Amino acid sequence: MKNLILTISILGLSFTNISAQDIHQNEVPSIILNNFQKTFPKASDIDWEIKGNLYEVEFETGFLGDDHKVLYSRDGKLVRHEEEISKSGLPKAILASIKRSFNGYRTDDIKKITEGGKVIYNVELKNYSQEWKVVFDAQGKILQKRED
Repeated sequence: MKNLILTISILGLSFTNISAQDIHQNEVPSIILNNFQKTFPKASDIDWEIKGNLYEVEFETGFLGDDHKVLYSRDGKLVRHEEEISKSGLPKAILASIKRSFNGYRTDDIKKITEGGKVIYNVELKNYSQEWKVVFDAQGKILQKRED
């Protein structure tokens, strides 16, 4: 049984490596690297990967080391930007929606995601017995919610 679990774990890790590959910064095309450095000049703790046809970079910014994940197309265009934000960074409409629909819950793991000119917010909401993952638009409308 232990061998079966070990084999399944190794196969799972192998398939993960097939779909995403860590690369060194000097392997990133210059158009992508230049756009990244221009857009995020204060990035630190930078890690690059290739995921299919996209280049993914994970990094930190700011005094507290806010996490970011950005995807670039091969021609250097920023496709998606996911950034960790604090509760105070949420639009007032989302805070009002949380108070109305999830009164008594605390927020955790808040991400602002920009893709194709649209912004959504992923928020984990927890109380003593439940945890929800909720996606909001910038106007506070709940786009998706699922119990975690």
